[in-house]
Amino acid sequence: MNSKQPISSVEWVNRESLQPNDYNPNKQPPPEHKLLAVSILEDGWTQPIVVFDDGSGEKPLIVDGEHRWRVSSQAEVFKLTNGMVPIVRISGSRQHRMMSTIRHNRARGEHHVLPMAEIVKALMEGGIASESIQFLLQMEEEEVERLAERAGLPTVVTRNHAEFNKGWVPE
Repeated sequence: MNSKQPISSVEWVNRESLQPNDYNPNKQPPPEHKLLAVSILEDGWTQPIVVFDDGSGEKPLIVDGEHRWRVSSQAEVFKLTNGMVPIVRISGSRQHRMMSTIRHNRARGEHHVLPMAEIVKALMEGGIASESIQFLLQMEEEEVERLAERAGLPTVVTRNHAEFNKGWVPE
């Protein structure tokens, strides 16, 4: 039915057989990199890496999924699949691949505070400890507490307001 779609042809390849492209403007801060590793360790591989292979014998270029590829080198993630990563292949000119990379990067969306607060509330009311939420979502203690407080769970908040520093005063 949809056999012409790239997702219909997921392959498992050795991570060493791929290479990042030379134009990706997307950089991943360390906290998000750690969260991605936790995500793969907790849920497994749920998204393939998108690659372009021109058949020249060169390593296929990563169009989308460079961060998943980088995380796959970490010992625990590597061990999950013995260094194999899922890929799908696309074709197109260099310009098409560049635009595809940008589309994938920009189409991911963003998180908003109020829905996140409701999720933290639901997790806590479901019996998930704050420490587990912090680790599994890679959030700071204060972030979890502020979201819980915003969602109407002030008893969860343990921070001491006296610990906050005063803002600097411009001269």
